[in-house]
Amino acid sequence: MPTIETDEHKALRSAVAALGTRHGRDHDREALWSEAGKLGYLGVNLPEAHGGGGGGITELSIVLEELGAAGCPLLMLVVSPAICGTVIARFGTDAQKRQWLPGLSDGTRRMAFGITEPDAGSNSHRITTTARRDTDTGDWILTGRKVFISGVDIADATLIVGRTEDARTGRLKPCLFIVPRDTPGFTRHPIDMELHAAEKQFELVLDDVRLPADALVGDEDAGLLQLFAGLNPERIMTAAFAIGMGRHALAKAVEYARDRTVWNTPIGAHQAIAHPLAQAHIDLELARLMMQKAARLYDTGDDTGAGEAANMAKYAAGEACVKAVDQAVHTLGGNGLTREYGLASLITAARVARIAPVSREMILNYVSHQTLGLPKSY
Repeated sequence: MPTIETDEHKALRSAVAALGTRHGRDHDREALWSEAGKLGYLGVNLPEAHGGGGGGITELSIVLEELGAAGCPLLMLVVSPAICGTVIARFGTDAQKRQWLPGLSDGTRRMAFGITEPDAGSNSHRITTTARRDTDTGDWILTGRKVFISGVDIADATLIVGRTEDARTGRLKPCLFIVPRDTPGFTRHPIDMELHAAEKQFELVLDDVRLPADALVGDEDAGLLQLFAGLNPERIMTAAFAIGMGRHALAKAVEYARDRTVWNTPIGAHQAIAHPLAQAHIDLELARLMMQKAARLYDTGDDTGAGEAANMAKYAAGEACVKAVDQAVHTLGGNGLTREYGLASLITAARVARIAPVSREMILNYVSHQTLGLPKSY
């Protein structure tokens, strides 16, 4: 498996970095989203036949990482093209692909992803949002609640994870449904977050939401296969988000350490400053290697291998990001807490990569059980 990027990937990284630098930390989210869409970056992972770039999560992760490194990450990249676009491209009907993929590719349409519930947490088997058939019309009727759903207010639709009853066993199995934002019975309520981010978080209520039969994405009996087709890219893209943020913080700290002079010596000449920054850089680079491995496995169709690597990448990137941000703030001292340098807000933001979309403890559970073969503890 190659560990050195191709010339095409290097060119993509350079071009996106230039775009991010033009917009910068004080960017206008909509303007950046629009330009990135017109340049083909938002749909770089989606099929060319439907307006995308024909690449994969490998290329999309480069886009998000470089925007993050420039201080202007787009969280909806994790959700709209990576999760929803991928699921529809892999499992959607021809009509669903024609309806959604061109807009997801150029950014003129956006889709949110609704899986998390108040009482389910990381246990997808406890999802209580249910979907039942109206035997007279063939419609689906959805009932349930979701929480911490990003960007619902700016999304044209939400891909909702519900559960249907298996006629043979009576057990509930996960299924995916496209719910347009103005569907009757589908309401949203903003969650008051301490974290200030451009993309807001919402609680969703589905009160007997009636959907046509063709709102179902993929096969009703595919279950977890289709769900994890979206969750693995989510973990990979979260790693890209974290690595970009860590790089952004580290770059500010390195610049400060070069320029800040005390007793006629730049503070970066002191090992107590230099070594932790070097370690942060190493940790971010190692996390990127695992992210690249996960993306490559996913793009080549190895869903099982990608699942393991994606979890590891997300874990490594989350830890590396938190440490890089913390060390950057520490390097700047009091300046690290000022609005001018923009690092203090990252202290809270960096922790998102540790707890979402899956906590580091659940990843350790996964690796200890699935990879190491230890007894399951949960």
